[in-house]
Amino acid sequence: DEDYTRTRKRDVDRVFRNPDPKLHPFEKAREYKRALNAVKLDKVFAKPFLFALDGHMDSIWCMETIRTSLRMLVSGACDGELRVWNIAERECLWSAKAHNGFVRGIAADMSGERIVTCGDDSTVKLWKLSGSSKKEAGRSSVKPLATFLSKNAFVAISHHFKTPMFATAGSKVELWNEKRSDPIHTFDWGADTINTVKFNPVEADVLVSSANDRNVVLYDVRSRSPLRKMVLHMATNAIAWNPMEAFNFTTANEDSNCYTFDMRKLDRALNIHKDHVKAVMSLDYAPTGKEFVTGSYDKTIRIFPRSTGHSREVYHTKRMQRIFSVKFSADNKYVISGSDDTNIRLWKARASEQLGILLPQERQRLDYLNSLKQRYKHQPEIRRIQRHRHVPKQILKARQLRHTIQKSRKRKEENRIKHSKPGSIKVKAARDAKVITKGHSRTN
Repeated sequence: DEDYTRTRKRDVDRVFRNPDPKLHPFEKAREYKRALNAVKLDKVFAKPFLFALDGHMDSIWCMETIRTSLRMLVSGACDGELRVWNIAERECLWSAKAHNGFVRGIAADMSGERIVTCGDDSTVKLWKLSGSSKKEAGRSSVKPLATFLSKNAFVAISHHFKTPMFATAGSKVELWNEKRSDPIHTFDWGADTINTVKFNPVEADVLVSSANDRNVVLYDVRSRSPLRKMVLHMATNAIAWNPMEAFNFTTANEDSNCYTFDMRKLDRALNIHKDHVKAVMSLDYAPTGKEFVTGSYDKTIRIFPRSTGHSREVYHTKRMQRIFSVKFSADNKYVISGSDDTNIRLWKARASEQLGILLPQERQRLDYLNSLKQRYKHQPEIRRIQRHRHVPKQILKARQLRHTIQKSRKRKEENRIKHSKPGSIKVKAARDAKVITKGHSRTN
């Protein structure tokens, strides 16, 4: 009796509940109705767009978040301007004319206090993030700490996660040290122009690059040699490593799909992520490694779970144009996009999530509703409401056309197999068919 007696007048009465299922014959029906209402309310309160940062005079080509700060964001534009933002205050801390031409890449060092940028003017510049306030903002007040020169233009850059080294992509993959003016090593495997390069955040000495001739190459910084190479059907625009799975990386392809690979077994894709209707230009993994965000030429942002083939969320606005860069925030709550309309936009990673501090009762209620939605997610009505998304008309028409083309190809292939000698036509799985060839380094 003492456990169910109030000690103060303001205390809530504790109610004894008997969990015997015979006393609750309609429990499943009530839970299903609660799950259905919760899914509908998610749609009602789904307002993912938060705000936009304007100030650039040209398209946003690249962005970089700082691992040691949730507030800092660095963006580079097609006119060579570099800006450092305070997202919490929605203000630009400082800006500078970094390069003549495009700012092709931005990468932060392991301490989060400095960044390196590369551009079309064949230079790499080292900048210090701290020490410049809003009062000092201006093109003349901020100067780079160091400048590295090269004979060829740079297209991408990535910083090592443990040592003061960075890699650049251009005509070749070059490895640099911050204390030396010349590259300490050059990787070359007969490739065309390299368009992206990324260090592995877990196995920090592993490097991956992609080129215009459709190949993807893995390198080992310790042995100063390439490891493996594969050739896809179409070119890769961006690559992101999974921060929680050291061997897996995802590529953003020109054929509007994303492909996840295991670097130990490159002859087959682990997963194919579909839904975009035009080339995927950028992608970035969440800090949890469970999902990633993509930005496409079709003017939409999509969030994919790493283990599924279709996106769980799609964001778009009437004014947002082609998206060249996307980033996940370090707290896994926000998505940042930079597009052709010179704006940087901040979105919620979960469209209907309530921002701010939640009371324990509110948190408990949300956890209960989420568990109900997870339990009944395979029910037809709940699945239909969860999957439905409104998209622009041109994307809907393009998706319908692509679906018709795929059905026609499948039917044609089935007819060819049906009217051919048994075993004469070998059908390859979609995950196997995307890789044309693979090879090992000549030194292995």
